[in-house]
Amino acid sequence: MKKYLNIIGFLYILLANSLLKGQKVGLVLSGGGASGLSHIGVLKALEENEIPIDYISGTSIGSLIGAYYSIGYTPQEIENVVKTSFFQSITKGDLPAKYEYMVKKREDYASWLTFKLNFKDHYLKNLPTNVINSIPIDYYLMETFTGVSNSVKNNFDSLFVPFRCIASDVQNKKTIVFKNGDLSSSVRASMSYPFYLRPISIDGKLLFDGGLYNNFPTDVMYNDFNPDFIIGSNVSEKNLAPDDDNLYMQLRNLLMNQTNFDPVCENGILIEPWSDVSLFNFANAQRLIDSGYYATLRVIPQIKKQIQHQRSLKDLEEKRKKFSNYQKLENIIYDNLIVSGYNKNQTKFISKSIFYKNKPFTIDQLKKRYFRLAGDDKIKNIFPISVIDTTTNKYTLKLFGKKEKPFYVEAGAILSNRPISEAFIGIQYNHLGKIGTSLYANGYLGKLYSGTHSHLRFDFPGKNPFYIEPSFTYSRWDYYSSSVLFYDFLKPAYLIQEDKFGEVKIGIPVGNISQANFAVGYTEWKNQYYQSENFTKLDTTDKTYFDYGYIQGNYTINTLNRKMYATEGTFLNARARFLQGRESHQPGNTSIDTTYFRNVKVPEWLQLKITIDKYFKTFKGFKIGLFGEAVFSTQSFFSNYQATILSAPAFNPTPESQTFFIDAYRAHKYLAGGFKAIATPIKNIDIRAEAYLFQPIESILKTSNGGSKYSTPFLYRHFSGLTAVVYNSPIGPISAGVNFYDQNDNSFSFFFHIGYIIFNRKSID
Repeated sequence: MKKYLNIIGFLYILLANSLLKGQKVGLVLSGGGASGLSHIGVLKALEENEIPIDYISGTSIGSLIGAYYSIGYTPQEIENVVKTSFFQSITKGDLPAKYEYMVKKREDYASWLTFKLNFKDHYLKNLPTNVINSIPIDYYLMETFTGVSNSVKNNFDSLFVPFRCIASDVQNKKTIVFKNGDLSSSVRASMSYPFYLRPISIDGKLLFDGGLYNNFPTDVMYNDFNPDFIIGSNVSEKNLAPDDDNLYMQLRNLLMNQTNFDPVCENGILIEPWSDVSLFNFANAQRLIDSGYYATLRVIPQIKKQIQHQRSLKDLEEKRKKFSNYQKLENIIYDNLIVSGYNKNQTKFISKSIFYKNKPFTIDQLKKRYFRLAGDDKIKNIFPISVIDTTTNKYTLKLFGKKEKPFYVEAGAILSNRPISEAFIGIQYNHLGKIGTSLYANGYLGKLYSGTHSHLRFDFPGKNPFYIEPSFTYSRWDYYSSSVLFYDFLKPAYLIQEDKFGEVKIGIPVGNISQANFAVGYTEWKNQYYQSENFTKLDTTDKTYFDYGYIQGNYTINTLNRKMYATEGTFLNARARFLQGRESHQPGNTSIDTTYFRNVKVPEWLQLKITIDKYFKTFKGFKIGLFGEAVFSTQSFFSNYQATILSAPAFNPTPESQTFFIDAYRAHKYLAGGFKAIATPIKNIDIRAEAYLFQPIESILKTSNGGSKYSTPFLYRHFSGLTAVVYNSPIGPISAGVNFYDQNDNSFSFFFHIGYIIFNRKSID
């Protein structure tokens, strides 16, 4: 009898162990925007305590974190990814500067807002449908998941951890569950939060964020995997009652279904970490991860009561290693390209930009080409999918997209306490064909500056892309003394400049962040001025005309984060220019020299100029910037001092400095440098202190008869600077501060500006 009891006991133990080892655990990850980073801490705590994760289902950000884990990323690897500056950038729709394509960037002007329009469409179709640019995210997801997805034949059950993610078909008002297909596309569809990230089309259906209809897919977990125990991590924002003053909550309640956040099966537990951050604020990554980690640790004893079987970290590591060896992530080579959404000529432009002479290319080579193409302002979006040919193990790249609306309309202004306020408008027409074509024109109208610029640009695609850009610019500068207040309209200008020039420029990329261009141009330049400080409205001005041609070469690097008041990045510009022209002079009644002459040849001259502006991070909330500039010119004197100083290179290191005309900061040869200290106590608010030294090699001095001469070398040097508080608003900077110029009539001047102090380029610059 005892023998039989022992056998029964042994069989009972075997059966119990078998049942325990067969116990399966499912993990459900909710949507919730940036709060979903808490899921990483949940994964981290579960792994450390050897809780097995046999299945994962997720929505929105939960689908992204779940997908990382399902392809074999450790929680620590996921944490490292989301804390990188690259990840932080793409969640804002930005690219790190090294991936931007400078040769495609539009010129900086004084615009506040840019509207993209198709005048053939109803005005509602011209409204933007998403806040951020999805192109960086689309490529990143493809690059991250495509190798794994294709290696398991796009079967999500064959991943390191079987996986499901959810999207919403708003046309048919139903949830879409992805269990196979392109993993990167599935995750991307699940993350398409309305008005934030552009929706994508899969199998002819336009799909949005899965959280609209099912923000916590426990039902999917239960129906597809039927686990014995479900662990849920919920960070979703609860739907509050709609408010008649809150459009966001009205739309949220209209779009989103109420979700049940209880695990479906009897044995289940819900973890709800702290997640009180705004929907798209990914800056608090560490705090959110820690929140998920400690919230999970608090319920580990309760979980272990339900899950007796544990998976050791060693076993988990071996399983990951085996899966990693199987998935063949590296050596992805493309030998075919399929483009959809564009006409025949547009497809040729895209093909030439990606697939050079039909030669195979690697995924690393694709990244550079892809972002070059995406940087073109005639491309609205491109969505990449990679498909493997199992017979050759080579990939086909499929690109789906649309061209951008044909018209760009820009509007802006400068509003100031000084007489430099003005209005700005610009318009651009784009055409995408075998080559890209852009026609641009703008206009400035103000008291200090009025002008217009237009250009026609032709972009030629290929392995060595280039552009040709003929342009015309007219500028009129009406300078006032810096002490003149905005209400003092009676004091006449002492200097009026009119600048008309045409130019043809050819540009080529040099890597991603720099370009070289070569230009030839012709300028008609007119200056009106008084050679005496004592004049009345009845006096006539001297007029100097300088008509000249030039050729120049230019090399530029630009990774600055803003077009004005930058705090990050590098700007470098090196230029060589050769000029030749003729001077004419018509004296006024206050002129010392009464000689009139026309078309006197001015000796040709060579000008070399280099400018660098670089910013460094030090500690949190504080950065420093270094500025340097050097000019060497073989330029000779003009007929009088005023004409000479007008044509001399100027040192303008700050935005407002270009609105002053101060003789002492101009020279044919000079060295200059500066230091910037920038504190950011509150997001988007900077406190800036800048100091500059200007050292002419030889200062240009006025002789007693109104001519020009050089001083003793290095005899004079001059200081300038500013302190300012800058609010970087969505439409542009709002700044207030104090300028200092040691050679101005009033060394200190207060300024208050709204908008960008950016003008069309002068021909002499």
